[in-house]
Amino acid sequence: MTRQDLANDIWRACDIMRRDNNCGGILEYIEHLSWLLFLRFLEVEEETFEAEAAIASRPYVRILEDDYRWSRWAARGADVHGLLVSLWQKERGEADPQKVEAILARDRRHELIIYAEDFLFPYLRSLKGSPEREAIGSIFADMRGVVMDSGYNLRDVLDIIDAIDFRNTDDIHTVSFVYEDLLKRMGSENRVAGEFYTPRPVIRFMVQMVDPKIKQTVYDPACGSAGFLVESYLHMKETQRTARDHKTLQGRTFYGQEKKPLPALLGLINMVLHGVLTPNISRRNTLEENIRDVSERFDVILTNPPFGGRENRQIQRNFPVQGQATELLFLQHIMKKLKQGGRCGVVVPEGIMFRGEAFAAVKKELLENFDLHTIVSLPPGVFAPYSSISTNLLFFDRRGPTKQVWFYELLPPEGTRGYTKTRTIQDSHFDDCRCKWQAREISEVSWIEPVEQLARRGYDLTARNPARNHTVNHRSPTELADSILAKEKEIARLMTRLRVLVREMDENSDAR
Repeated sequence: MTRQDLANDIWRACDIMRRDNNCGGILEYIEHLSWLLFLRFLEVEEETFEAEAAIASRPYVRILEDDYRWSRWAARGADVHGLLVSLWQKERGEADPQKVEAILARDRRHELIIYAEDFLFPYLRSLKGSPEREAIGSIFADMRGVVMDSGYNLRDVLDIIDAIDFRNTDDIHTVSFVYEDLLKRMGSENRVAGEFYTPRPVIRFMVQMVDPKIKQTVYDPACGSAGFLVESYLHMKETQRTARDHKTLQGRTFYGQEKKPLPALLGLINMVLHGVLTPNISRRNTLEENIRDVSERFDVILTNPPFGGRENRQIQRNFPVQGQATELLFLQHIMKKLKQGGRCGVVVPEGIMFRGEAFAAVKKELLENFDLHTIVSLPPGVFAPYSSISTNLLFFDRRGPTKQVWFYELLPPEGTRGYTKTRTIQDSHFDDCRCKWQAREISEVSWIEPVEQLARRGYDLTARNPARNHTVNHRSPTELADSILAKEKEIARLMTRLRVLVREMDENSDAR
């Protein structure tokens, strides 16, 4: 099978799922594809580990019990009916095979669907007893567990995935390419999906500028589909020279946390498909950690944490500077988790740049205890269509206080006001910033501001390009509320007038 044949087959599997009653949207069928790919890959890995253990004359205990291995239910020619009868007898306490046959005959669902819904997913959700089982159990525990409505459709998809050779680097490369494209489509087609998909040109730029090295740990506290970790691995892999380097990258380099089950699964699969077979991705709410008691820190942090969310009082108590906004809490978490001498690149919304009070307190700490050396201001629409909020990229090191900040204003494509869903940001759009970065060049789109100046304006970090000779006046929340209320009153007055005019026109028409 050629690469193109395999890619076509995977897209055909997506099309089969898209037409299924239970997988109409991209979120549903990418979830279904992800857990199937994961179980297929896990089967191959377990076989490899088992063979290596046999050669070394040591025991190996599989993560999944035999009745839940891919080969027992999903592979071509698997005896699903016999497996169901066996499971009913063992797990449901029904010893009489004839009664089991009668129970199965009354169930109108396809046998593959019965197995997945009644046995496989409950088993995966209950996994415990080892770090590997705990990780799998945590991911599947709250996942919806989308299973196709048609067993015949599921069989067709299983046959396609069963044909993938996960021992063949060409097959893995092809699957990873298609999967990455699926994640991109998911991010552009679905606003919810956009919460955990960051445009890859933004990620690649940030990774290149932070430049993680082998033997350094890389952490993303809101990893989503693991784009930052994947690109960091690809970046670091270029300098891999020894077997020790390979082993370090595989198990002791990449760490991610994700609150939601689906993106945690997507991130796990994305790392595996790109070559990191044992990524340290945990499913948990990062903000539940009390940063006063942090024990684990990292050399490099690269992330696009969620913004616009709200956290409750209990979560806020984990932070010295309390507030509801997730972006405020994540920034404190990131600062605390960075090692001495460590480097960070983080995406933040425009609001964090100019807001005062709690935000100003955190920015003050950032400037006094970290070297915030670079701020890249992005134009509107970079995260279209799921967010129109303007964003900034902050780059800082934990090497002492900030002395000055180099600002760079990334302009939208010529003749446009910003990016859109169809006119997306590209890698080449960062070329000028890359060229000016090292020399901290001053130009029409880049400038330097001393930290004293930023402190005088209340730690407002808004990118105010002096070459543009404009001022930005951010009104207070009270002023904004008054303005909105005044406009609503004016709209109500105009609507009343319009209603009177329409009534008069109706009366005149009746008179005629």
